[in-house]
Amino acid sequence: MSTRGAFSLRARLLRLLLAAVLLVALAQAFFAYRAARAEADAIFDYHMQQMALSLRARFPLSLLPGAVDELGESEGFDFIVQVWTLDGLRIFRTAGVELPQRAVLGFSELRAQGRAFRVFAMQAGPLVIEVAQDMAARRRMAGAMALRTLLPAALLAPILMLLVWWVVSAALAPVQGVRRQVAARQPDDLGEVAVDGLPDEVRPLVQELNLLLARVNRALEAQRSFVADAAHELRSPLAALKLQVQGLQRAPDEAARALAVTRLAAGIERASRLVEQLLVLARQQEGAGTPGTAQPLALAELVRQAVAEAAPAAQAKRIDLGLAHVDELRVAGNAEALRILLRNLLDNALKYTPEGGTVDVELRALAAAGEGRGRARLSVQDSGPGIAESERARVLDRFYRVPGAPAGGSGLGLAIVNAIAQAHGATLTLTRSARLGGLCVELEFAASV
Repeated sequence: MSTRGAFSLRARLLRLLLAAVLLVALAQAFFAYRAARAEADAIFDYHMQQMALSLRARFPLSLLPGAVDELGESEGFDFIVQVWTLDGLRIFRTAGVELPQRAVLGFSELRAQGRAFRVFAMQAGPLVIEVAQDMAARRRMAGAMALRTLLPAALLAPILMLLVWWVVSAALAPVQGVRRQVAARQPDDLGEVAVDGLPDEVRPLVQELNLLLARVNRALEAQRSFVADAAHELRSPLAALKLQVQGLQRAPDEAARALAVTRLAAGIERASRLVEQLLVLARQQEGAGTPGTAQPLALAELVRQAVAEAAPAAQAKRIDLGLAHVDELRVAGNAEALRILLRNLLDNALKYTPEGGTVDVELRALAAAGEGRGRARLSVQDSGPGIAESERARVLDRFYRVPGAPAGGSGLGLAIVNAIAQAHGATLTLTRSARLGGLCVELEFAASV
């Protein structure tokens, strides 16, 4: 069996969910890192501003370099401080990098000696105070702070992935249970698969599987029953053929031989008819003519054709075969199956109607205001002996013959009619004909436009 396109639902869910978790974690880390960097920059800017404000209170009262150097180093932020007069005279700077004179007040950035600095400048009376910080050290410290912020998320991401793996495995455990149930079954075990504990998304699938198993089981039971019945029914005509062949071989003269040949030909005809009926019944029970293959058909035309085909047999027995009433109706169905249905109904009626009798066929549209809105009724009535009410349900079974009925029937005609009627969703009813006194077979179809 081809496995093209096969995939594991569990593996696919895990891949998609773990990829989603990873992407979300990376996005969270990116934005958290940027937010932490921005927050760290804001904190450093605040410290630079506060340092400048504290120096404003010390100038020009104290210009001791050591005091300012000590202030910068005590904070640990690698600050550089310079103080200028409004005339451009530098009166103070800390040890380290010498920054060029700047006239831009507030925050700005500059490069000096190949290094980038963040600078804050403010005017304090006749002085300009500048506080600067090396951007490399600033980024290094801001990055360390941001990474410390991301550490809990980095630790929780693998835990979240393990949780996703556990949740997916637990959620799909009932599906694995169904797979194990089916895999452990024997080929002839067509019982229902347990649906207890299944999720709502899987339960309908298993229920449909159970319905399919039930249909397969019924089909196998019908097949086994059919094969057994067919084998039983074929045994008698085959045994009769064997005896007739033996009789032909022992015929003492031409007259006896001619009689044996005639009997043999009749036996072969009966056996052929039985095999043909068996094959027709098998095809119908396998689903021929189901609604899935149904097409709109002119049922009235099929009825006329069936009556025309049965006319020679009716004439041979001097039976009055005719169409009592025909409405131009259409039904959805399989044309060949409906022809078989009509042929069996007429054959059955002609077989059991005595010479000089009557067989009438009717096709009527049921009244729109009545119980059969949108339906077509097909009826075949005869003047034969009919079927007792107690026997009407049984004659629809395969190989059943009414006690006392003339020999020669296979007991399959009405069984075939019933199978085709069920395949077309038609209702089959056997009653006594009020007009002719014999059997009346009625079928109601859903009429189509």
